[in-house]
Formats: sequence, C-alpha cells, structure tokens
Amino acid sequence: MQERSILVLDEGTTSTRAILYSVRGETLGISQRELFQHYPSPGFVEHDPTEIWNKTLACARMMVEHAGGADRVAAIGIANQRETVVAWDRKTGLPVSRAIVWQDRRTAERCRDLRDTGHEAMIQQRTGLVLDSYFSATKMSWILENVPAARELGDRLAFGTVESWLVWNLTGGLHISDASNASRTMLMPLDSDRWDDELLTLHGVPSGSLPEIVDTAGKFGRTRPDLFGLSIPICGLAGDQQAATIGQNCLAPGDVKATLGTGAFVLANTGTNPPRSRHRLLGTVLAQFGGERTYALEGAIFVAGSLVKWLRDELGLVASVEDTENLARSVADSGGVCILPALSGLGAPHWRAEARGVIAGLTQGTRRAHIVRAALETIAHQMHDLQRAYAGDGCTWQTLRLDGGMSANDWIAQDLADVLDIPVERPRDVETTALGAAMLAALGSGIFASLEEAGSMRPNVAIFTPRMDTGNREARLALWHDLLALNSVSV
Repeated sequence: MQERSILVLDEGTTSTRAILYSVRGETLGISQRELFQHYPSPGFVEHDPTEIWNKTLACARMMVEHAGGADRVAAIGIANQRETVVAWDRKTGLPVSRAIVWQDRRTAERCRDLRDTGHEAMIQQRTGLVLDSYFSATKMSWILENVPAARELGDRLAFGTVESWLVWNLTGGLHISDASNASRTMLMPLDSDRWDDELLTLHGVPSGSLPEIVDTAGKFGRTRPDLFGLSIPICGLAGDQQAATIGQNCLAPGDVKATLGTGAFVLANTGTNPPRSRHRLLGTVLAQFGGERTYALEGAIFVAGSLVKWLRDELGLVASVEDTENLARSVADSGGVCILPALSGLGAPHWRAEARGVIAGLTQGTRRAHIVRAALETIAHQMHDLQRAYAGDGCTWQTLRLDGGMSANDWIAQDLADVLDIPVERPRDVETTALGAAMLAALGSGIFASLEEAGSMRPNVAIFTPRMDTGNREARLALWHDLLALNSVSV
C-alpha cells in the first residue's frame, strides 16, 4: 500500500504554503500563495484574516489532491508567524478587524508607558519577554480600545495567534494555542500552563477570549469532513521559529539555529529550566510534550530579508532577491557603505522601537553593488550583536545551524561564518520551519515514538568555515559599531 504523507501548513508573513512530506523528510509537493500586507499608517502592519484562511485552504486542498486524497494524509502540522493577533466572533467565525502583524509598531507608546510605570521587570521575570510592541498582549489591548465591534462582542470575542485562527477554521470551532505560541503573547508565565490573571488585568484582556494552551504535538482535533472529503487529524502546532529549531534537530541544550527570512531569529536550546537573560534576550517555550517543557533563549532581529525586499520594491536596486549574491561578489567590499536596517525599529539585544534606518558612507564612487553588499552585511552585523549577548548569558555558540529563504544565498552563509568566526551548517533543504512542523505532526500522530526518532527526517548539511582574517573582521565590526553609536544605540 502507498505510504501515507504528512501535510504541513506553513503560514508566514508574506506567503502561506502547504507542503507535503514523506515520513523520510522528502518534499513531495508544495503549493504557495502570497499574502498582501496592509500599511494603513506609519508603523502599522496588517493582514486580512479571511485572506489567510482562504489561501491556506486553497493550498491545502491542492496538496491533499496531490497526495491522492485525504485518506492518504496521516496528519497535519501547522507552523505560523508568531505574535500576530486575530480577533473574531465565536458565533459567526468572522474576524472583527484585520490581523495586527508581529512587525507592527502601533503600541510602542503604550509599551513605553508600561515601562515608565515600572511594569517591565515583572513582565520579563514572569514571561521571559521584554516589554515591546512585538508581542501579542498590547495588540489585543489596542483592538479592544479601538475596534468597537470587538468590545461589543463580549463573551463571543475570540483572540488567537495565527495557528489558533487556522485550527478554529479547520475544525469548525476548536480554540487552542500550543505552548510555544502562547509563550509569545506576554500573557503566559514561562513556568505555568495557564494565562496569568495579573497580566490579563494589566493589558485589559478577558481570559474567556483566549484559547486553551496545549502541547506542541498530540491528537488535537480533526478537520471538518467537508473541507477535504474526509477528516484529517491535526497533530503538530508550533510557532515558526520553534518549528525551525526542531527541524534543525536542536534537541540538546546548547544547540543553536538561525532562521533568515523577513527577519532573523536565533534560538538556542536551554533544556528544561526557564532561561532568565541578563542581556535582553528572550526566554521562550521551545516545545511541550505531555505538559513537560523544553525552553529556548531567543534573539529576534526584525529586518533581514525585508531590507532586500525594500531595495527591490521601493528603490529598484535589484530585479530579484537572487540577484543580490552576484552583486555582492562583484565588489571587494562595501566601499565604506554601512546600513542601519531599522525599517521596523531594532530588535534584540537593543530593543529600540523608535530607531529608523540609515544608509551611511555614500560617496560619488558608491555603486549599486556596494549598497546591496552593505545590505547583506547587516545580517552578520546584527547576528554578531546577538552572539555577544548570548555569550554574556553563558551560551557560547560553537556552531550555527542556518535555515530560511535568505540562507540559500551562499555569500550570506559564508559571511556569517567569517564575521561570527564559527562554522555554519546549512541543510540541503533550508525550509526547516515546515520540516519541524512535519516532525511534530509525525510524533503527535504516533508515526515516531520520540522527537529524536523524528530527527531522521532532517536532510544532509553543507558546512561553511571561517576564512576572514582578524583585521578585516574587526574593521567591519568597527564600522558597524560607529554607525550604532552615531544613532545613539548602545554597542
């Protein structure tokens, strides 16, 4: 009999995808559709929840057909953009506003007010998160304060991150969130499986509007039969960065991965003890099985691939993202150009929501290739800041496991190895977010008995070793540190 496959719904910031995997980790098919981002005001970033659902369903149906029907799909796993908030009506299932995307900065002033009134230390101690508009809680507060339809719903109001929204629609009303996503809301303590009453009160979020917190793998529910012809079990849920960490087999304390996509996200497995950072890194839930948690220390860079997208779409410096590698190689260096890529503020370890982007060092000799190379160099510069912060928290990087769409660029992978001065591993298939969700679904459905056994799905890796001399590395970093200091960002 033909082997059954695993369907992954990978809902990202700029697109939604359905990917079909074999139990050996082979990609059997992909369907992808772009998501439109709305920018109604400066600092505002929104998605249409109905568009997310409709396009995810369309992609999923294509892959179920590709598999040979719903009976050939053993389980569904979901990975999603984290922190993005959807609000909907429990009775009608309709959203009451656009989703507020993780990149959105509209609640930065509210976060400053909470910081000024002395709440930041308590929030960080309890949730592992710094007080920033990146996280979900202040987005929920904003919806309640600014969307009358949300307030008027009363007990019918449902809040959720994107995996909650998808599961609700797939099942016809199951309202859950896995622990990895719940840990990104700023409403769940790292060491608790319940929403925190004091945090709910602080942000004005009613507990009844929130989903039940569940494991990252298990038999959560089944899809409505009318969606795919037969119902399919949903067995894996994780935020995209936690899913990528699992897909990279970072299963032992000290294992570190970086995902390069719209932003760049570094997670280091810290084992079973909740991490407490002294250098403004984030403590987060990596995974939860049978109520038992594994944790991670995280550094979030807000702008990576989105800077290249901006160079393409707004400045017209490149025709496609793929052009950047050849342009970077066409010049010996950036010609003194250095970029502060704060298009959405600065994330870890600086956490400067008010920071704005800067292109410095321009001369009449500056060519397009210099600016493009400088844009790619920002990834290693920001990653080096994180590397120092992790070392300060006692987590020294020995090897970095790289994935995500931007990591397919060999120049970037080598530049990271050179600037960080450590080996960089990149798997043959860089889409490890989806692979991690497939591993969780395979575990939750019983195909594998453990996550370590599911690790057999990870493909072979290429290794990039450092080859930059110390002088060039120090000169590069000095230019970056000077730009940070000129813009009042501590080094």
